[in-house]
Amino acid sequence: MQQYIWSFSTVGGVKRVNLDSGSDLRHLAELDQKLWTALSCPVNDLEIDATTLQLIDTNNDGQIRVPEILEAVNWMISVLKNPDDLLKQEHDFPLSAINTNTDEGKTLLASAIVLLKNLGKEDSTTLTVAETSNNEAIFAASRFNGDGIITEDSADTLLLSQLLNEVITCIGSLPDRSGKAGISAELLQTFLEQCVQYSNWYDKADNNSAILPFGELTEEAFLCFSAIEAKVNDYFIRCKLAAFDEQSTAALNLSVARVESISAKDLSTSIHEIAEYPLAKVEAYKPLPLNNGINPAWENLMAAFKLLIADTVFPNQHSLTETDWKKVSPLFSNYLKWKSEKSGIAVEPIGINRIKEILINPEKELLQQLIEKDKALENEAYSIILVDKMVRYYRDLFTLLKNFVTFYDFYSPGYKAIFQAGTLYIDQRSCDLCIKVNNMSKHSTMVSFSGMFLLYCECTSRTSAEKMVIVAALTNGDIDNLMVGRNALFYDRNGLDWDATIIKIVDNPISIRQAFFAPYRKVSRFIESQVNKFAAAQDDKATTNATKSIEETPVLAELPVKPAAPPFDVGKFVGIFAAIALALGAIGTAIASVISGFMGLVWWKMPLAILGIMLLISCPSMILAYLKLRKRNLAPILDANGWAINANMIVNIQFGNKLTQLAQLPPGSKLNLNDPFSKKKRPSILIFIFLSVGFGMLFFVLWKMGYLHL
Repeated sequence: MQQYIWSFSTVGGVKRVNLDSGSDLRHLAELDQKLWTALSCPVNDLEIDATTLQLIDTNNDGQIRVPEILEAVNWMISVLKNPDDLLKQEHDFPLSAINTNTDEGKTLLASAIVLLKNLGKEDSTTLTVAETSNNEAIFAASRFNGDGIITEDSADTLLLSQLLNEVITCIGSLPDRSGKAGISAELLQTFLEQCVQYSNWYDKADNNSAILPFGELTEEAFLCFSAIEAKVNDYFIRCKLAAFDEQSTAALNLSVARVESISAKDLSTSIHEIAEYPLAKVEAYKPLPLNNGINPAWENLMAAFKLLIADTVFPNQHSLTETDWKKVSPLFSNYLKWKSEKSGIAVEPIGINRIKEILINPEKELLQQLIEKDKALENEAYSIILVDKMVRYYRDLFTLLKNFVTFYDFYSPGYKAIFQAGTLYIDQRSCDLCIKVNNMSKHSTMVSFSGMFLLYCECTSRTSAEKMVIVAALTNGDIDNLMVGRNALFYDRNGLDWDATIIKIVDNPISIRQAFFAPYRKVSRFIESQVNKFAAAQDDKATTNATKSIEETPVLAELPVKPAAPPFDVGKFVGIFAAIALALGAIGTAIASVISGFMGLVWWKMPLAILGIMLLISCPSMILAYLKLRKRNLAPILDANGWAINANMIVNIQFGNKLTQLAQLPPGSKLNLNDPFSKKKRPSILIFIFLSVGFGMLFFVLWKMGYLHL
């Protein structure tokens, strides 16, 4: 078998394959994976249609890998007449591009025609993603769409429609492809099972007096009993205490003071306070009256208790003893056990009569037949879904390949890679290399290997409360005014602006020029900080001494006699003065030797000496910066974001200057140099200084050359 001939280009210091034709795509599976730029990328947070990526991610793990990309490429090649069409990345998919020499191609073309017909565009010869993804419009006019879910539109009788809505009310619904609420075979089966369970449970109590001692009124009777049970028990305990101690009877009954406390109120609004009083007048061993002498707040409940329970269990009795009362509770034991065994609760709202009607009527079988009829169209509907997949791949697949196999878009002027989220504007520059951050902790461990100067910014949308974190690479300019907390503006790929705030900085060299001045800036900052510290310390010392002297100043009458100052001991300070003199002498000698050496140079060597000293100071910083700048690598940043990068992604000095644009005046701009707020100049003084320096240099040169003698 003849080996396919590939073409390669060196981009970013790495040999990358060229995908220039449909033939390259046809043989992509033969390309060694070691030559792919990436081996995996995340589905989310990329500037490409997320639905397309989800279709490629066949195992739904949130990552797209090489086998999944090859599967998508091979499928598209099989359904297209000419694989070269994939390289066009067009939004409009022509139906004429479908390969009708295969059964799948014929099915796709037929499905595309049906899709256009459903959309009312029978005469159209192209499709767009906006059309193929509009499921609500595609399936709105169809009773059946192959998803196994039927809606009210699928029901052709009122009884079926009623049953379908009852299933939705009791069990829930699923969205149909048309966007409407519907039911599946599983939901219908769950509904019927609930009906059977509820009916069987309900039948256990049918004509069973042990479970329903009061017939259909058992539930109402139990609720009434439960409402008064605690109050009746309280009454009988009070009567027992009255029998135990007759003197406590008055305390156990309603006191006059409690009545007086509410007598001035509208008693109709104080019923909750009255309800706290005893159920009836308390006396030793007194039965509970059922007719008269009941607390007004409890009269209605006691009347219901008498009507529902007492007249049945204790007919013709006008009162109940405690023994009688204790016979009531066991009457409900079987009823409570039966209630605890209730099943099929979900269908209880439609009532037992309707449940039994559903179980014996044929509507449930007819509804099941409608669901099966819908599922029978699954293949046809799936073909319509495949049309959407085909149109999406036609538009997006090659874009993904360029950002996965070769990273062509990243290294091509005028293009942006799918991982570039937008542009950050800060400190008179724009940064195009901005990436969304989805794992801050992983970034913290990975980005130090990139060698880039990075700004992490928290961005807040101006149109919503949405927030995100981005990392922006600064590859040009200076860093003097950049610090955590500074604000900036971020524009996403859709042109929407976000408020951005720096939350973290990863410091690395930006340019050779910046590295040249770095040592001087560090010395300047060190001197400035030391001067500030010294000034602050002296200010604090002066303030402290002044405050202390004022606080310790005694009253005039109590001033003590100031002791005489000890005589100055010259011998004690001889050593100190000698050490200072030696230090000053050494420093002076060193400075004098440097100056004398400098003055001994030929005049044209003096600027070279100054330049040499400057290079001696800045050269190490510039060398280190150069070594880092030529090896700046984007791969660790993408790896931290879930990519599996298979090759270096070098951002050298020249490429970096393109990724960060500095502010420049437009060509042909007019510039007024008359700044009203600039420091006023004094030309006469400047002229005098320049003339003095010039004459001094001329005098020195003539003297060194022997034309002048001192």
